[in-house]
Amino acid sequence: MTWRFEPDRPIYIQLQEQLKLAIVSGQYPPGGKLPAVRDLAEDASVNPNTVQRALAELEREMLVYAQRTSGRFVTEESEMIEKIKTEMALKLVDEFVSKMAAIGYSKDETNAMLTKIEEVEERGDTQL
Repeated sequence: MTWRFEPDRPIYIQLQEQLKLAIVSGQYPPGGKLPAVRDLAEDASVNPNTVQRALAELEREMLVYAQRTSGRFVTEESEMIEKIKTEMALKLVDEFVSKMAAIGYSKDETNAMLTKIEEVEERGDTQL
């Protein structure tokens, strides 16, 4: 997994977000075992306590659970994962629409542009 951290936000929150993204995208499937805290910490080049805090937050959200002596696992509740995925998508769409509005596009103009992009991609063109 490739880890990228912004300097102005707590690392554990960014870890939590990136792990959540890995779960909803299927990198860690429902019921799948997560890497050990030390392995994640080494891979991300962060302190194991930081990873532990991120995982504790994911446990609090009931997206992962711990089994004593066996490690941590992704929830098997596919509906919960799908709900979180939808929430993440809606947030991204809202941010995109807000940014388009900031440069002067209405929602209808934004939708028209997305439709045009889709048509161009279907034709295999590279130009709008």
